[in-house]
Amino acid sequence: MIKILLTVIIVFLLINYSFSQEKKYNALCVAFYNVENFFDTINDPNKNDEEFLPNGKNHWNSKKYFKKIENLSKVIIGIGDEIQAKGPVVIGVCEVENDKVLEDLVASPALAPLNYGFVHIDGPDLRSVDVALLYQKQHFTVTNTRSVTLKIPGKDDWHTRDQLVVSGLLDGEPVHFIVNHWPSRRGGEESSAPLRNAAADLCRSIADSIMKTDANAKIIIMGDLNDDPTNNSLTKHLKAKSVDTKTKPGNFFNPMYKMLKNDGIGSLAYRDKWNLFDQIIVSQPFLEQDKSSYRFLKAMVFNKNYLIQKDGNYAGYPFRTYVGTMYMSGYSDHFPVYIILVKEK
Repeated sequence: MIKILLTVIIVFLLINYSFSQEKKYNALCVAFYNVENFFDTINDPNKNDEEFLPNGKNHWNSKKYFKKIENLSKVIIGIGDEIQAKGPVVIGVCEVENDKVLEDLVASPALAPLNYGFVHIDGPDLRSVDVALLYQKQHFTVTNTRSVTLKIPGKDDWHTRDQLVVSGLLDGEPVHFIVNHWPSRRGGEESSAPLRNAAADLCRSIADSIMKTDANAKIIIMGDLNDDPTNNSLTKHLKAKSVDTKTKPGNFFNPMYKMLKNDGIGSLAYRDKWNLFDQIIVSQPFLEQDKSSYRFLKAMVFNKNYLIQKDGNYAGYPFRTYVGTMYMSGYSDHFPVYIILVKEK
């Protein structure tokens, strides 16, 4: 009996020791969301915002505007809720009109306690929709920002969204974000592809310039790229790899590739086909096995049930704000995407 008792005690101590030696990790969420035509209700004579005015064809008014803010706040605070109920630490957005809509969003009752700041620089897009970066001030400190314009030779009167570059300290670690909204497929996918290829080339050149200063730079490229991970703009121009183990120093890994190609998961639907235009792509240092600093864990599409249209011609699609000029009171025509980063405590 004494031997049995001693054996039980030893096993118990070994189990406790084993659990005490388990490593613990900090986890945080980084996201991107195309928020679909986030306009205020005030006419800006320098912008093409007429559709989203009270007397415009969408009859956009204060009630709809604040419903939009309520909806977006609900989505943002829910992203990554499997690891934390505090919203993404950093979230890139696109299709925002100005600082005012971002100020109202981060001041909303749901988001105000999270203390979001934001970076937004007015760009040259003819529809006056820009990209921006929101960040929780207790986790991210901005050290530098710039906005880079895509110029196409021979198209002096053509404009698209700038690429927003935000550098800073993520819980003390240097990280760079490049927020994108590449040219649309208007006019056809094939004929418009050179514009997105050029946007990818520009994004890659921005990243390369960062890595010239720091070869081990942690860079996160995010955005609505209007192309799938399998398109040439991503694979041949941005040169994003589809397999993490094949991602060498100086290269980028696109975790969305397998998500679309193997699992058929998308962030938006068009003519009953899913696309994954919304992507988050990470530089190689995020893939290191050492978890002493933040590393990539997984990528996801945030497609909770309440974000899905329940009936009608668009049943199963993202539940959007408008279909044409018909007000739906939904969220966006895109699902958000996000990644989880972890590091050892």
